[in-house]
Amino acid sequence: MHEDTVGSTNAEALRAAREGDAGCLWITAATQSAGRGRRGRTWVSERGNLYASLLLIEPCEPAHLGELPMVCCVALAEAVEAVTGRYGWVSLKWPNDLLIEGAKVSGILLESEQMVDGKVAVAAGFGINCNHHPADAPYATTDLAALGYRVASSDLFVHLAGAMARCLELWAGGKRFDEIRSAWLKRCVGIGAPVTVRLPDREIDGVFASLDAQGRLLLETSSGTMTISAGDVFFPTAHGRNKEKT
Repeated sequence: MHEDTVGSTNAEALRAAREGDAGCLWITAATQSAGRGRRGRTWVSERGNLYASLLLIEPCEPAHLGELPMVCCVALAEAVEAVTGRYGWVSLKWPNDLLIEGAKVSGILLESEQMVDGKVAVAAGFGINCNHHPADAPYATTDLAALGYRVASSDLFVHLAGAMARCLELWAGGKRFDEIRSAWLKRCVGIGAPVTVRLPDREIDGVFASLDAQGRLLLETSSGTMTISAGDVFFPTAHGRNKEKT
């Protein structure tokens, strides 16, 4: 389903779920008037970029819901590389950021809601900078056009839909998350590097050791290894392609 303007594609997907949609529904929009990112941040939604959400109903057992962002991240990386023809170009930063030449090129937001029948609806939202990127973000950002690739959002969506179907099948509702985790780690930046993890109430410095079997970040600190399920990762010093402005 394509709309010219919506509040947010995620909100539209969850509305469809409340109205009884069976899931596997894509909603795309030319622009969003109330786009949002993680932790309630505003997501600027200029025309020319891709805004898309996939509605999934009961995609997995509750214990595996936390794995879905990585499924989406791997699929989007594959789609961006396919549409540009630049394979091995995209790197990933935990938990679900796509980086190209060290700058963020997309946003992924998953939101869930329990329906009246008890089933869980998940809206997997994607915002990809095809032709525009914010200039005032607290980290480096870019878009595909600025990198030399004029990509129509409709073409990118075709690749994204196909990649999501493949990755969801590979993941198998969490039964084969190890394969998704392996694919994610192949693109990962920052393992072994000093990082700052920003949580809602504090910041923690340490070394990004790896991911555990559920995709959570393992942070080596002076007091031992911490397991972190959600947070924002920043590299305080230059690290390969992943230097960020803080």
